[in-house]
Parts: sequence; structure tokens; C-alpha cells
Amino acid sequence: MALTAEVLAMLAFTLLAFWGIAAWALVRTLRQEGRKVDILEHQDRMDTYSPKALAELREWVEANPDDPLVDEVREQHNECVEVLEQTDRRFYDWSDAEVERLERV
Repeated sequence: MALTAEVLAMLAFTLLAFWGIAAWALVRTLRQEGRKVDILEHQDRMDTYSPKALAELREWVEANPDDPLVDEVREQHNECVEVLEQTDRRFYDWSDAEVERLERV
């Protein structure tokens, strides 16, 4: 039973798309991890949240003051703020103005 040209073309496209996306994701991840290693070689600590993620964390703490996990989440938020204030190299795209506006919760 022979496969038609269309089936072979679709198989080739599927394999190329899968391996292409997988290779792209691997290269991107390795570059990000390389950046993290460079930062940690320069300083002991690194920011753990992007600006959007830290804002969402703050909103969650303010919206859920009675949650059993609020103290742990508050501690994580405040630790990230402290790291951002004390370090000069950051993994996420934080501007100096954004860091200066941050407050502990």
C-alpha cells in the first residue's frame, strides 16, 4: 500500500512543524536559563516575578486578607520587592521607576 503525495506532504509538514517548534522552545529556554545563570554569577539573588505577576500577587493579597495562604503570599511578594530594590541586574523587564513605586504589602 503506497502513500499518496498529499499524505507524504502532510506527514513531512507535521514532522517539520513539531520538531521546529520543539527546537525553538528548547533554544529559547536554554537562552533564558543562560541569562539567569549570568545574573546569579553577578549577584546572589534574582527577581522571581514579572511586573504583571507581582501586581497580580499584590491584588490577590489585598482581595483575600482572610485566606489561610495570605501570609505566605505576602512574604513572597515582599521578598521580591526587596530583591528588586537591592539588585542592579534583573531577569524581567523592570524599569527603575517601576521598582521605585513598589511597596510592601
